[in-house]
Amino acid sequence: MLSRKEIIAKTKEYAQKKLGKGDTGHDWWHAFRVWQTAKYIAKQEGGDLLVIELAALLHDIADWKFNRGRTNSGTVLIKNFLKKLKVKDKIVKDVCEITENISFKGAKVKSTIKTKEGRIVQDADRLDALGAIGVARAFSYGGYVKREMYNPDIKFKLHKNFKQYQQGGQTTINHFFEKLLLLQKKINTKTGKKLARDRHEFLKKYLKQFFKEWNLK
Repeated sequence: MLSRKEIIAKTKEYAQKKLGKGDTGHDWWHAFRVWQTAKYIAKQEGGDLLVIELAALLHDIADWKFNRGRTNSGTVLIKNFLKKLKVKDKIVKDVCEITENISFKGAKVKSTIKTKEGRIVQDADRLDALGAIGVARAFSYGGYVKREMYNPDIKFKLHKNFKQYQQGGQTTINHFFEKLLLLQKKINTKTGKKLARDRHEFLKKYLKQFFKEWNLK
């Protein structure tokens, strides 16, 4: 039977291998930051730390953006991996429920995360989409999917459902209005809300400067 420390170590190694390095903004270092932030929030908020750490490390393996739009195919990989480590069924179930439902799916789509552990990991993931790192990740992913940086003729949309959100995102700057600027109000925990304030303000300052330069006369 593996110890908790060994399970985390093997999960970290697996996540590093699966996510690797890259220009998507969803690489291993994103997972690492989410893992560290989730542990920080959990110190203040409580929760099952093993579930939190496993879900944080594995959350992007289940991301629909890298599984042809499917929300459950990555979950199969996670479940099989954790089963090989002989992780308890309840923990596997809790981790998979988090990783399958963690993603933002549209401005007007409510989160289905129900557990404290899930809310903590979701906050950690969303915090990494804010602030200076969030700006860097937005443009990194935009380049990866060949989005225009900005086009004043394309207006942003507040998507009503997941399907609309999957089909949206024509420019990276629109992504700020379609997702990033909305995240502060969607943070779940008290600790997460504190961390989100400065990062949200940074996004607003960045956009103010961006449009000042863009509209120079």
